[in-house]
Amino acid sequence: FPPPIPKERMSHPRDSALELRVGKKFRLGRKIGSGSFGDIYLGTNMTSGEEVGIKLESVKSKHPQLLYESKIYKILNGGRTLRVVPLPSRKRRVSPPLAVGLVGVPNLHWFGVEGEYNVMVIDLLGPSLEDLFNYCGRRFQLKTVLMIADQLLCRLEYCHSKNFIHRDVKPDNFLIGLGKRAQIVHVIDFGLAKKYRDPKTHQHIPYRENKNLTGTARYASINTHVGIEQSRRDDLESLGYVYMYFIRGSLPWQGLKANTKKQKYEKIMEKKMNTPIEVLCKGYPAEFRAYFEYCRALRFDDKPDYAYLKRLFKELFFRKGFQFDAMFDWTVLNLRSGRRERGTSGGEGERSSARVDVRQESGRDGRQVASQGRVYVRDEAKEAADAQLQAQASYRSGGLRDDRQVAMDAGYPAPRVATGTSRDALGEAKPLSRQRY
Repeated sequence: FPPPIPKERMSHPRDSALELRVGKKFRLGRKIGSGSFGDIYLGTNMTSGEEVGIKLESVKSKHPQLLYESKIYKILNGGRTLRVVPLPSRKRRVSPPLAVGLVGVPNLHWFGVEGEYNVMVIDLLGPSLEDLFNYCGRRFQLKTVLMIADQLLCRLEYCHSKNFIHRDVKPDNFLIGLGKRAQIVHVIDFGLAKKYRDPKTHQHIPYRENKNLTGTARYASINTHVGIEQSRRDDLESLGYVYMYFIRGSLPWQGLKANTKKQKYEKIMEKKMNTPIEVLCKGYPAEFRAYFEYCRALRFDDKPDYAYLKRLFKELFFRKGFQFDAMFDWTVLNLRSGRRERGTSGGEGERSSARVDVRQESGRDGRQVASQGRVYVRDEAKEAADAQLQAQASYRSGGLRDDRQVAMDAGYPAPRVATGTSRDALGEAKPLSRQRY
């Protein structure tokens, strides 16, 4: 727990226990995770009772990022659109319109300085895709990869439309929502993000070389490894490695041994450059190879054809006969766990209180993979059926586009983990300057 916030920031509840507050209206709770440049705590809005995530960063940090990150969240505006979107209905009647944030980006509630800490308050989210990957045995089925692929592309497209590149695309930085937003994947951790063009003129930043590696080496693009300034194409190439990581279970350059970080960077780069796309994607649908070929063919300042990339995976999805029923691999595991729990408890018809621990598991290189929290199982058949129908209607009527994702916000039973963000999959996200494994 962090050192005490000054006494004037504390209050004494009736039970006489000390209570830490930030921003005058947020109560600071227990630590629930770690981000790239700070720790995440569970918080509560004392006015509304809403749970939030509170990120703390020491004001003495050598490389402070929280103020910068908070400004980016403010620009992204929680993914809100100004349009009023009608919710689709199972019975074909038009539901009352609802103006909500539709793009999976958490809302910024507050930023400020409290004592020795920079403090940022954002939406509380669920587990990361890395946590869920571990929970599912470190491999996702093709259906799950394709269901999340469109969402992840939409997140990057949205960030790019706001003039920023993320520069640290990895499974740890994509989190599912909680409750009725459990099917929506959110992008987080903009500490390494960079503005790639002028917001008014759209003038692109200049091409440069001899740049240090910024991001996570496992998912970094080849151009990033060789020192070329990053642009939109590099975010997309990194996303391709995330897809292959999920569907393969690992990447060929994982687990390489080296004496120094510099040597490890070089080994990862060498292995990545010497692994042809056809070898990386061997045994998997041709669309993954086409994705990489397109991304690597982009020029530095090219605007990617996001619609083409999303169409690749959407057509594959329906050609395989899949239905967008929001049944991700982790959802199936949760439902099975709930049934087993009910079976051992006598089959009573009450809501299951089963819990499934998201435990620490060993990565393929033997290191510990940190996951926080617990997965809570919900057992409401009607709610599940409604979510399936609405999600299918949304996907078939235009896919998981940012202006349609409210259709997925239907309370489908899904894992719930009270956490913010976690470190890199192999514990390699501790920053050295602005470099990360």
